[in-house]
Amino acid sequence: MLPATDGVVWPKVKAHSGSDDTAPCPPVDHQDLHMPTDLPRIAVAAVIERDGRYLIVEEDDLGRTVLNQPSGHLEHGESIIDGVLREVLEETGWEFAPEALLGVYRLALPARNTTFVRLCFCGRATQHHPERPLDTGIHAAHWLSRQALEAEGSRRLRSPLVLASIADYESGRRFPLDLLRDFA
Repeated sequence: MLPATDGVVWPKVKAHSGSDDTAPCPPVDHQDLHMPTDLPRIAVAAVIERDGRYLIVEEDDLGRTVLNQPSGHLEHGESIIDGVLREVLEETGWEFAPEALLGVYRLALPARNTTFVRLCFCGRATQHHPERPLDTGIHAAHWLSRQALEAEGSRRLRSPLVLASIADYESGRRFPLDLLRDFA
């Protein structure tokens, strides 16, 4: 813990890179924490490519079976990286080694009165656990080409983010993981 100038002790913050760089958390005016309940939902996702094919889950979404990258909601108290590691393992049975942040995407769904902010990573699938049961609502995990996903069209893709993330990956877009900082 580091002392702040006002005498309050604030926790140390580490950059994701694992460096020893630390900084005190700034003071927070807790009276300003009364936020609306319809805030955007934070999701994490992974684009994982192997030999020209992408790890894709076949999952339920409001009565439809759709295709999506391994993804899900960040859980309370969970770091961003831990969230994407957990989601990939739960939905595919694969361990994931993130190498870069691919992008931050906002998706507004007015019909559902919902907005998602999706932090998408790229990296490698490292070890498969085929005996591991997949998360509820996940039918299967597949390795599919971009062309196969494009052929499915919007009727089978969970959202436009599926192909947008792959396009960003194929264009070489990458941001360093140390861009992320978790305050606990």
